[in-house]
Amino acid sequence: MRHGKKDNHLGRTVNHRRALLSNMASSLILHKRIETTVAKAKALRRYVEPLLTKAKEDTTHSRRVVFSHLQNKESVKALFGDVAERIAERNGGYTRIIKLGNRPGDNADTCLIELVDFNDTLLKAKSEGKAKTRRSRRGSGKGKVEAQATETVATAAPEVADNTPDVAETNEEEKA
Repeated sequence: MRHGKKDNHLGRTVNHRRALLSNMASSLILHKRIETTVAKAKALRRYVEPLLTKAKEDTTHSRRVVFSHLQNKESVKALFGDVAERIAERNGGYTRIIKLGNRPGDNADTCLIELVDFNDTLLKAKSEGKAKTRRSRRGSGKGKVEAQATETVATAAPEVADNTPDVAETNEEEKA
């Protein structure tokens, strides 16, 4: 039974999996976004987010701990420099997984994993969205138009009903 075993082995040995995740984490830190399979992205997210949390505190100890995982001086330098500045106010959730569909060769689920604070297009859209003021739904023109249309239909319906003769009256007139 495999109770409580959360790690996805990804069809690899322990050493191969560690090397894979270390290399993918270095690539993610250096390039800010990589394309991979969904299973690898989910495993990478569990691997890299604690390292990003460590990078918030720039001490010799935290640099050595992160370097023991990444084994890449350039990625450690980038992590403690630009990346740490941007994620300083964020309390977790440093990565985003965007599903892309299936890969043509083997039909594997592919996705894009990226650092959240480095997607400039979404950050610009979010800042533009915040510039708008909030409006109450009670004063919107759309609701008033719908309410007026409902009132017009409701008032017009009884008039039409009064002008039409009842079926019982027409039958009595035909009999007479």
